Amino acid sequence: MTKKIEAIIREDKFNDVKDMLRKIGIFGLNVTEVRGHGRQGGISLSGRAGDYNVDLLPKHQFNIILSDHNVERTVQAIIDAARTGNTGDGMIFIYPVEDVIRIRTGERGHQALMYEGDIDARRTAAENAAEENTVTKKK
Repeated sequence: MTKKIEAIIREDKFNDVKDMLRKIGIFGLNVTEVRGHGRQGGISLSGRAGDYNVDLLPKHQFNIILSDHNVERTVQAIIDAARTGNTGDGMIFIYPVEDVIRIRTGERGHQALMYEGDIDARRTAAENAAEENTVTKKK
C-alpha cells in the first residue's frame, strides 16, 4: 500500500525539514507555500501604527508519496526537524493512495515511486549487506 504524507510546517523550519528528508533518502516531494492558522488563530503584533492581528500565517506544505513501510521513519524525521516546542509547529496528515503512475514510463505502484539511492534502495542495500554478513559468518 502507498501513503501520502502532507506536512504543514513553520516557514523558518523549511530547510531543516528538507535537509532531513534528503538525509533519510526522500527525494521525491512537492512543496507549496500556504497560509493558515490552527488553534491559536494567528498572532497579534504591535507596531508604530498600533496593534493588529495576523490570522493567516505563512507556512510550507510538504507532500510526499511513499510506501507504507517508510511512513513512520519519514514522519519522525519531519517531527525531529520541525519541532520547536512552541504553538504553531504544524501538523502532519497521512492519507491512503490508491495508485501511483509515472507518466514518462507508465510504471505503476511501488515501481513508480523508486529513485536511485532513495530510502527503499538504501533499505534494500542494508538488508543485502546484513544477509551477506550472516552468510559469511556461517562459513
